[in-house]
Amino acid sequence: MRYSFALEAISPSLTNQVATGSFANLWLLIALPLFGALVLLLGGNRTNSFGPLLAALMPIASFGFAVYLWLELLALPEELRSQNLILFEWINIGSFQVPFGLQLDPLSMSFVLLITGVGSLIHIYSLGYMDHDPGKRRFFGYLNLFVAAMLLLVLADNYLLLYVGWEGVGLASYLLIGYYQHKPSAAAAAKKAFVVNRVGDVGLSLAIMLMFVAFHTVTFAGISDKAEQGSATVLFLIGLFLLVGAAGKSAQVPLQSWLLDAMEGPTPVSALIHAATMVTAGVYLIVRSNSIYDLSVAAQNAVIVVGVVTLLAGAFIGMAKDDIKKALAASTMSQIGYMVLAAGLGPIGYVYAIMHLLTHGFFKAGMFLGAGSVMHAMNDEVDMRKFGALRAVMLITFGTFFVGYLAILGVPPFAGFYSKDLIIEAAFDRSIIAGIATLLGAGITAFYMSRLILMTFFSNKRWEDDAHPHESPATMTIPMILLAVGSVASGYLLTFNDSLKHWLAPVTGYKTPEPPIAIPVLIAMTLTTVAIGVAIAIRMYLRQADRVAPTNVSIFTKAARKDLYGDAINEAVFMRGGQKVVNGTTTVDNSVVEGSVRFIGRITLGLSKIIRATQTGYTRNYALAMLLGASLMLLLAAIVRL
Repeated sequence: MRYSFALEAISPSLTNQVATGSFANLWLLIALPLFGALVLLLGGNRTNSFGPLLAALMPIASFGFAVYLWLELLALPEELRSQNLILFEWINIGSFQVPFGLQLDPLSMSFVLLITGVGSLIHIYSLGYMDHDPGKRRFFGYLNLFVAAMLLLVLADNYLLLYVGWEGVGLASYLLIGYYQHKPSAAAAAKKAFVVNRVGDVGLSLAIMLMFVAFHTVTFAGISDKAEQGSATVLFLIGLFLLVGAAGKSAQVPLQSWLLDAMEGPTPVSALIHAATMVTAGVYLIVRSNSIYDLSVAAQNAVIVVGVVTLLAGAFIGMAKDDIKKALAASTMSQIGYMVLAAGLGPIGYVYAIMHLLTHGFFKAGMFLGAGSVMHAMNDEVDMRKFGALRAVMLITFGTFFVGYLAILGVPPFAGFYSKDLIIEAAFDRSIIAGIATLLGAGITAFYMSRLILMTFFSNKRWEDDAHPHESPATMTIPMILLAVGSVASGYLLTFNDSLKHWLAPVTGYKTPEPPIAIPVLIAMTLTTVAIGVAIAIRMYLRQADRVAPTNVSIFTKAARKDLYGDAINEAVFMRGGQKVVNGTTTVDNSVVEGSVRFIGRITLGLSKIIRATQTGYTRNYALAMLLGASLMLLLAAIVRL
């Protein structure tokens, strides 16, 4: 067996410790990339010469310090591996008290290492990729800003501070997606990502408000201590609102439409934000909120449904994409669906969700960088129908990409074999339907990823006449090689002696899955399904020669190419529907509210005209009015006496 199931169920058992020693400098992890961002974005053209190099050094320094803190954390007893650093009192309004505090525990440490480690490699890659870009200082400033915001998100010790990092990540993503702002498509993609993510942010903000109303705290420790006091309805609503926030940031159905368009940004952005870090923030949010989801089966089921639907939808879309980056983006959407599904399984799946998140960070970032290397060699061409046979002229790019391909397929002993297969086994433990969905997703993944690699590196040569493909410089290939090494070794290292399970269990808990199918049989079923997907792709695409898409495509292919009509649905239901609501309220406002005001105004104006007519300035008129008034009073008095 490739891993052991000897670990018994463990409940979260960490004791928060006041950060001392090296942990008292925890804030440096965030401050270093934030300093780089401030220097580059505020320093102007004076930083053009050294700015990109400074920006690359900042996450490297954070990674070095993170490794040191990780070793320090490992040296502590298991129950003391939670270090809390309160920098200052942030909000103190009556009973609403929120510190500006950071928390380093096994869960946040895992993300810090991923963000700074993979982020450093992508910064180094960007030195070569963006070398001739006149605005690279601004690009690297945005990259540093993103890393700082992402680190704040995962290191915050409360939901409100997490929300600050959450919004910072959204801002940096908007700036990076729209980096080529002279292109209308890039500007539109950035706005789309910003708007869709704001929908998810509403869900997260509602969850935080409801937490405070129900538990009078928004700190992770406080919510964990008081969650059992919440009613089933409150826990479900909080879990549902958190899921809305996670769906927006992690591009899960129904808030997935922004991710494919986000490929308009430079390729390093796709690798850092849309493969390794930002899109996994939703998974972090769900796993961090395990005290809520462990008490609400209904909320767990909602998470599972979203994960299942998304992993299949993303895989289906990926089968028809000819843009290499959009095919990888659809793959990311699907793989995040696996993680969300696992996170919805509770203690059975939390560890597996994080494990797949970590291994995915290596192999998907490597493949995105490989796609960027191909684009670099092909004059920024992204259409795979114009590639073919590139393995002969881009050996390093092909080799590293192929390692990532084997990892995402789950071929042993590559990383995905350990992480994704464990999710499949855990899904079968919870539901036969969820298990079959994950198995089907593995087969479809094998098909579209094989299609991608065959169209790009194999099949027939389909280059344009002006293309002269060549290998990328060392600044680009070395990060790709290191990510390929991680794609091979990470799965084994994370499962050796149940290392990740023991590491995360005090935070997330862990429970051994018991699938209804024997594990060796399930492994054989998975590998067989993957082999079938590969075989179908080879039959269809190995000798592909056409540069143009066929005109007689099926209805399913059309749906996949249009992202399952996600934009059309959003336009019809939300945009057009919103316009109708606005038009309706405008009609009500004009006819009822404003109409009532105008009616009162007309009455007042009419009465004023009548009264004004009586103000003549003649004494005889006023005397007559007084006489008539007195007569009327006498008449009324006489009537009353009678």
